[in-house]
Amino acid sequence: MANPKRRHSKQRRDKRRSHHALAKPGLSRCPNCMEMKLPHRICPSCGHYKGRTLIDTESDA
Repeated sequence: MANPKRRHSKQRRDKRRSHHALAKPGLSRCPNCMEMKLPHRICPSCGHYKGRTLIDTESDA
């Protein structure tokens, strides 16, 4: 197998790793309670999705 003849610099190593960062998830506002939530998912704070209440959050407390 081929091996590098010279050591790669820290700059070259870091340039290669510049695309390895994690991206932040895209968030949207819940139209019912205005809390931030992941799109296409039930709102964890109020339990609404597409204008309907799917989870009753008041009875859990």
